[in-house]
Amino acid sequence: MQAALDALNTLKEGNARFVAQAQELGAGDSGAGKPESGTQLSVALQADRVNQAGPQNPIAIILGCADSRVPAELVFDQGFGKLFVIRVAGNVVAPSQLGSIEFAVHSFQTPLIVVLGHSNCGAVAATINELSNPQGMPTPNLWSIADRISPAVATLLETPLKDDKEALIAHGIRANVRLAADHLRHGSHTLEEQLSSNKLLVVGAEYSLETGVVDFFDGVPESS
Repeated sequence: MQAALDALNTLKEGNARFVAQAQELGAGDSGAGKPESGTQLSVALQADRVNQAGPQNPIAIILGCADSRVPAELVFDQGFGKLFVIRVAGNVVAPSQLGSIEFAVHSFQTPLIVVLGHSNCGAVAATINELSNPQGMPTPNLWSIADRISPAVATLLETPLKDDKEALIAHGIRANVRLAADHLRHGSHTLEEQLSSNKLLVVGAEYSLETGVVDFFDGVPESS
């Protein structure tokens, strides 16, 4: 468990650097993820790239959204070989994503999995819209994503949140992260074994497009 906590602290520290750098560049008011000069790889990282042809040893697995504004390596200020990143719209857990995560845990003994959602997630908003006013998704493959998100948001539509779309989406984003994290904790024998032996930690987090801050809100030990 200590390895997972160390990795989690490394990500928190990296995100703090990212936010501070964005503020220095004057992007704090308009979105910390904008492509300013500070988001480019440093000279040191570019030089380090030539040393990455050997075995990899990522400190964390990131299951994040495919949204182009949420590049995990930049958000957590990590260089080559530090993160095993899997990105899919809505940060959903499907067989290919689960298999990729199992591969990293089995092959590299990576101790930490982060399900990373983000504010204003289009996949969550689209799923809510479809459940509220069914029109049919444009393609069956798009529906396969919404179908995995819908259990997280369907119950919210039965609450007063249904009358506040902005709040509904905000709560839906976090509910969807929790759903995916729970799937990882309970939907794989490989991961369950590692979790039961305290060799693995699964946490959920949300990235703010507005501030650049990552809030780890699900499954985080009190001691971290």
